Amino acid sequence: MRIRERIEEMADHCDVEVALVVLGGKWKLLILKYLLTGPRRFGELRRAMPGITQRMLTRQLRELEDDGLVERTVFAESPPRTQYALTGTGDSLSTLIGDLDKWGRWYRERLENSAES
Repeated sequence: MRIRERIEEMADHCDVEVALVVLGGKWKLLILKYLLTGPRRFGELRRAMPGITQRMLTRQLRELEDDGLVERTVFAESPPRTQYALTGTGDSLSTLIGDLDKWGRWYRERLENSAES
């Protein structure tokens, strides 16, 4: 269960705040970036982000699922297989995530170049 202000109760004047509440945190945008390339199993996501704990990945995926950005499919196999994929709403973030990735690369290079000077 999440403890945060309900989106419906947030002030209308700042939609950036809504985006930050839904996408905020260290891992959510990275999870979404990996899912942009296609559905992934839990273990694949965990291996792609070695710094994240199993508990945190589970929590972040649940929040993304609650917010309608990620869908979870459990296959009736033995052992059960669980797969995560973007919803249409999650996929709508592809341009934003790409732009943030480009900006982050630009900013990192800017810092490296200024350190060399």
